[in-house]
Amino acid sequence: MNLKTVTLGVVLASFMLSGCSSITVLRTKEMKAVGDEVMAKNDSAYKALSVENESLRAQLDSVKSQLDAASLLQKRLQAEVTMLSKRVSDESVRHDTRQEEIIYRLDLLLGKSDKILAKKVVVSGNAASTVIEPDANAEKMVEAETMFNTAHSDYHRGEYKLAYNGFKKVYELMKKGEMAEGALYWMALCLIEAKQPEKAKTLLANLVDSNPQGIKACPGMYKLASLYGDECNLDKKKQYLQMIISNNACVSTPELEQAALALQEMLDFKSTDGKTALDICLEQKK
Repeated sequence: MNLKTVTLGVVLASFMLSGCSSITVLRTKEMKAVGDEVMAKNDSAYKALSVENESLRAQLDSVKSQLDAASLLQKRLQAEVTMLSKRVSDESVRHDTRQEEIIYRLDLLLGKSDKILAKKVVVSGNAASTVIEPDANAEKMVEAETMFNTAHSDYHRGEYKLAYNGFKKVYELMKKGEMAEGALYWMALCLIEAKQPEKAKTLLANLVDSNPQGIKACPGMYKLASLYGDECNLDKKKQYLQMIISNNACVSTPELEQAALALQEMLDFKSTDGKTALDICLEQKK
């Protein structure tokens, strides 16, 4: 191998190395440009996703606010429905009681007519004659009935103090019997309307305890359950509702059905937010 050949080889090798280096630099620049472009696209996509996430978050917050407002409205509607249902129930009780009083008074009038016209045979010599002698008890019943009707009218005119005094006179005149029980019951209703529930509860409790089989025992127990319910004394309310259901005298009365429904409602109570029936009752009273 001569010197020319060696020199030519060296020149060719140098040329090849120089070409490879240029190609490598070129490729490096191309790769860097591609990388920059990819990073720019990633940055743009990240910003777009961030904006979209913020928008979605704002929408979720808005939906949550709407759901909270709807939940609050639902609770208010439930409370209003409960109050309306109670008012309807009370009005139904008042209507039924009014009907009972009318029927009761008719029975009294029909039953006392014969006593008022009762005759007594008087013997004079050999002849017997008949004279009409008024029945004292029948006269007392008629007097009590008149006072009762007057007091009843006073009650429905909103004259509760006047009505209370009238029913009291009836009770003091009769002392016992259906008329006395009715007078005591209506005295309690007058006290309720006069915002004196404690005195009303005392009268009703005496009425129920003295004659649990009487004509006003079942309405009295239901009224006591309602009064204790208004005070959020749910144990006492439940006690009187159970007394109605277990009392044979309450069979086929409106109070039995109403007591059964009210008691079932108490037993089926389920809280969705951890609150007890007492908590909800106290909230509704505020």
